[in-house]
Amino acid sequence: MWETQISVLILCERDDRHRCATIERMIPGERFEVSVDGAVLAGERWSDGEPPIVLCHAGVADRRSWRTLAPLLTDLGGVVALDRRGFGETPPAGEPFSHAADLVAALAALDAGPAWLVGSSMGGGVALDAALEAPERVAGLVLFAAAVSGQPDADDALDPDTEPIDAALGATEDPDEINRLEAWLWLDGPTVPEGRVQGPERELVEAMNAIVIAHERDEVSDGASGVDAWSRLGELQVPVTVAWGALDVPQIIVECAMAAAQIPGAQTVVIEDAAHLPYLERPAEAAAVVRAALSRA
Repeated sequence: MWETQISVLILCERDDRHRCATIERMIPGERFEVSVDGAVLAGERWSDGEPPIVLCHAGVADRRSWRTLAPLLTDLGGVVALDRRGFGETPPAGEPFSHAADLVAALAALDAGPAWLVGSSMGGGVALDAALEAPERVAGLVLFAAAVSGQPDADDALDPDTEPIDAALGATEDPDEINRLEAWLWLDGPTVPEGRVQGPERELVEAMNAIVIAHERDEVSDGASGVDAWSRLGELQVPVTVAWGALDVPQIIVECAMAAAQIPGAQTVVIEDAAHLPYLERPAEAAAVVRAALSRA
């Protein structure tokens, strides 16, 4: 059974910026399902209205990862999130498919106007591919450390903090150990001690990623779209904001900046004191990023 409500404490320290302690609540939306070619995607809806705001989760997460951010956006339009195939409540695919094609089909099934796509990591890559393949369906993009399809492999070695975590992941097949290491890498950030983020956020990330890890054994397709978005970033004609956490993998931070430099008119935002999933740690700051993006459109 999914959580009905989880309190998420965001710890704020008094420093030269005089940040205040705040408490946000993780609030589920109304559950719904949407049929796409060969699958039924589970989703949640927090509000109706225009424009549609579709939240596309990371590769270690599912739609529940948006439950702190989504309630802060409901006055902006119709806020929804979907579980892609193999994530959350949506079963893995039994045949080849494309996550981007699923997203485009879901946008059509929702029967709304062009949507703002808010994507995290792998979900940001899916949103980018959808925007390039079906530009008429997309009003704008907010990308939190998007994994851009077609991006060339980095020539440089990983930084000294990330490399041992990456090596440990490559050396184990134990699901619990993989989950532990990926929580360190993506939630805490590799440049800080393991366990920086505790409480409901960590429990949720580990619960979501346990499903992903279990489903990987059953997948017959990774859902790649075949789009080379990296070489086509200059084609984007919609407003784009590229954001990342200051504690993310250093190589990813560099890649985010490189991607933004190729997108016409792209805005960049750095969220301090957060790693790869900043909307879980800093939902108010992440909401401000989305609000600013829509206000500029």
